[in-house]
Amino acid sequence: MIKVRNLKKHFGPKVAVNGVSFTIERGEVLGFLGPNGAGKSTTMRMITGFIPPSEGEIKIGEFDMLKNPIAAKRLIGYLPENAPSYADMSVHGFLSFAAELRGLSGDANKRAVARAIEMCFLEPVLHQSIETLSKGYRHRTCFAQSIIHDPAVLILDEPTDGLDPNQKHEMRTLIRRMGEKKAIIFSTHILEEVEAVCSRAVIIDRGQIVANGTPRELKMRSDQAGAVTLRLLDGSAAAVKSKIDQISAVARSIVLSESPVAVRAFPRQKESGDEVSRALGEMASKERWKVQELRIEEGRLDEVFRGITLPDNKKEETKK
Repeated sequence: MIKVRNLKKHFGPKVAVNGVSFTIERGEVLGFLGPNGAGKSTTMRMITGFIPPSEGEIKIGEFDMLKNPIAAKRLIGYLPENAPSYADMSVHGFLSFAAELRGLSGDANKRAVARAIEMCFLEPVLHQSIETLSKGYRHRTCFAQSIIHDPAVLILDEPTDGLDPNQKHEMRTLIRRMGEKKAIIFSTHILEEVEAVCSRAVIIDRGQIVANGTPRELKMRSDQAGAVTLRLLDGSAAAVKSKIDQISAVARSIVLSESPVAVRAFPRQKESGDEVSRALGEMASKERWKVQELRIEEGRLDEVFRGITLPDNKKEETKK
């Protein structure tokens, strides 16, 4: 549904996006990650036809955004950054206007507005002017306009910005449900959203894609991925570490806590976490250790994100 090939954008001498390529199929939710200034919003604006690329190809469905922009844009619902709207309009009036702009009139317009209101939980503020809404309701109103025509493709720039925890949960659930039938790309700074909602994630840094994979695949790039953490109710951390280092599948171990004892064992291969866990369980039984916890670490997306996007000097500072 979305095909981006060798996308570039220059603002004078500044290269904001430099050779970005990816595809999104129907039924996929792609998380678009990156530090501030990485090129996320610029890429999304080019995909929606809001700004033209300096180079590259964008296809939405079967339509080329540069050669057939009207047909391509009909397939897209877009929630831009900062959720712009008409402040003096009521919520209902704004959504009806948005539906009319999308070519919906009469009963089709009414049905589209009613569906968007129900999906975005806007009934309590239906007749309020947008300027009187809280930031969360204003954002939800603008999200509602992006889905008013039931588009096949959704481009969402930080869709949970300004929402409280309950509203964020509702929004994530809605995106996940819509993602079963649509192609969705959304940018976020909240890494837990990627794990909760996305089937795949792309990390962009300094205008280039530096990682592309499922959340699980990206987490496996973490140093902690596959490591096994052992916590005991008593004992000597040094003695426990010495025993763990004798396990052939363990590359190294570190003491996390002296009291209570906590040691983390790193397998020689990340896929060998189960093997190390079994060996530790057997050792704990043999040594009569009082085990409080034995857990295989999944890896952390925030660690992977920092490792990929921080400059080398900052990485060293972080390690220290």
